[in-house]
Amino acid sequence: MRVLVTGARGMMGMDVCRVFAEQHEVIATNIEELDVRDAEAVLKFAEQVEPDLVLHLAAATDVDECERNPDAAYLANTIGTRNVALACQRTDAEMVYISTIAVFDGHKTEPYTEYDEPNPLSVYGRSKYEGERIVRSLLNRYYVVRAGWMFGGREQDKKFVAKILALAAEKPSLTVVDDKFGSPTYSVDIAHGLLNLTDTGYYGTYHLVGTGPYCSRLAFAETILEYAGITSCKINPISSASFPLAAPRPRMEAARNYHLELMGMQLMRPWRASLREYVTELGARG
Repeated sequence: MRVLVTGARGMMGMDVCRVFAEQHEVIATNIEELDVRDAEAVLKFAEQVEPDLVLHLAAATDVDECERNPDAAYLANTIGTRNVALACQRTDAEMVYISTIAVFDGHKTEPYTEYDEPNPLSVYGRSKYEGERIVRSLLNRYYVVRAGWMFGGREQDKKFVAKILALAAEKPSLTVVDDKFGSPTYSVDIAHGLLNLTDTGYYGTYHLVGTGPYCSRLAFAETILEYAGITSCKINPISSASFPLAAPRPRMEAARNYHLELMGMQLMRPWRASLREYVTELGARG
């Protein structure tokens, strides 16, 4: 297939392009090459390349910045998604839309499934959920895929794993919140999961997160240090109320890949195994 990827320079995008390129022709674009906020540009580009599948990863993902600037968030995440969906409609391409578990309000006491009702708390969550609704309204051949707490990126990692490792190398102790829960998800695993999912032709909405028991941010940080062999830094629990942020975060962002479970499909590895592999790789790279 000819596969068009938007947001190809992000953490997930780099792994998605690498994994899909093993089997398909990949056209990787970033915002400079394809600004999804520009409807005419998106349609013109799609008509030129005639993709069989579009993986729409481009998004405004800074949760707090989205809260401070909702116009930019809705333009990128909602209108941008509409533009891509319309281009898929025009060119008869399948579409994968990467959404987020943050479409839920977090009030549930157990992991969310695809059959729970979304009720996003933040502008980021609302803008992504509106993107979901647009995809479903415009297309018949689509996969809406919700991701969890993402880790990966290797040398370009600027997220939780890299931050914890960097801080632990400098400080004797860290404080990490113990009242937020999620499903860590390795970007390499979700890339392979998307490749296998799009081979099925089973369109619909899916959760694609690391499997195994969900964890708190505190437990996630402790596991990172354990796998890195760092014993010189102690991690202390603290309430998220001690870190006021612009955007509200759901208490529960853990999820089950329930749709896949019902289909008898297991496309994702246990997050602990993936995290051990990733932290070991980072250590080998120095």
